[in-house]
Amino acid sequence: MVTQRDVARLAGVSVRTVSNVVNDFPHVSPQTRAQVQRVLDELDYRPNVAARSLNLGRSRLLALVLPLDVPYFTELAGHVAGQAEERGYTVLIDGTEGMAERERRILMRRDRSALFDGFIFSPIGLTGNELRRWAGDCPAVLLGELRVPGVDHVGIDDTAAARAVTAHLASLGRTRVAVIGVPHPPPADALDAPAGRETSVHRAAGYEQGLADAGLPYRPELAVRVRHYQREDGRRAMEDLLALPEPPDAVFCANDLLAIGAVHAVLAAGLRVPEDVAVAGFDGIEEGRYANPALTTVEPDKRRIAELAVTRLLERVEGGASEPVHLEAPWRLVVNASTAGRRTA
Repeated sequence: MVTQRDVARLAGVSVRTVSNVVNDFPHVSPQTRAQVQRVLDELDYRPNVAARSLNLGRSRLLALVLPLDVPYFTELAGHVAGQAEERGYTVLIDGTEGMAERERRILMRRDRSALFDGFIFSPIGLTGNELRRWAGDCPAVLLGELRVPGVDHVGIDDTAAARAVTAHLASLGRTRVAVIGVPHPPPADALDAPAGRETSVHRAAGYEQGLADAGLPYRPELAVRVRHYQREDGRRAMEDLLALPEPPDAVFCANDLLAIGAVHAVLAAGLRVPEDVAVAGFDGIEEGRYANPALTTVEPDKRRIAELAVTRLLERVEGGASEPVHLEAPWRLVVNASTAGRRTA
């Protein structure tokens, strides 16, 4: 292995000067920098990343903690890993399936806080109060809808996005617009609720605002709670809606997996999507684009979410961050065949 001492000997400079060039320190003359760089290139020198990390007191490892059983998060994880790699960091991913006990076990282990420079975490099962107690153990950025005092946060405006998709359904002339994925009743202290509840809170609020904008009444029988946000939960909820004396003619689902399950139930009942029931989701996952019919959805800018989260975390890791902040990424409404019908040439 080529060392900095080897480079220094051939370049006729000190080891300290070689180190300054390798680490791009400014106090090196242009002539000396060019001379050292020429030798570095000739010898194909590669820095010892492990040694550099030890010198800086950092591992250059980031932890990404999220529920990998939901495609949205697997797609987001790829963007986070790419953003970190561009900055010289490696991401290790812990899947939680949204289970509080698994999230708790991952975050509360002190050896993990020592191993990683920082955490990017999308909590589902833990409560806000648990997250608040954990905050401060190491640099962290939270994703999702729950904001915890003292912790940086990156998300989108879920309420505005849900309002837009509900308005879209109403604009099609649909008058009985249902929602799958409204929140369960809150505890006395909102921060004692599971973090994932905030997703349904914000999206249900947007749904109600969208109805009001369109002059449509809120009908409790058309608002369905689910235990989980999986395809099977969407199918069962849709079957319950179709069994009503006056079933819906449109449905907004709080994520794309619920919407895919809902479409399955509508088709299984011998009805058509969107002619009989228009269906829209949320998350913009790849599976929705290849569903039949292709799914209308809210598509968060996952690449931008990842960029904001990694950048903010590294600002804190490297000492450049100040007070905790909330950062918002953009989103867009993508209209596909599940509400607009198939286009004909």
